[in-house]
Amino acid sequence: MKKDLTLTSVKIQSDLFEEFKVACVRHKFSFQKLADRCVHLYLTDEDFKRQIHNHNNLDLK
Repeated sequence: MKKDLTLTSVKIQSDLFEEFKVACVRHKFSFQKLADRCVHLYLTDEDFKRQIHNHNNLDLK
């Protein structure tokens, strides 16, 4: 069964995305999986939604 997909375009901080790409290779994960799962949690889990809304520190260190 073919799923309906929507193509989006987002801009992400370069340093975050570089670290994410390395982690994806290490853990056999993808941005597609992350995006799908995060959107699902955002829509279904109030604690996750609250945590995302309150998270502002994007420093990796």
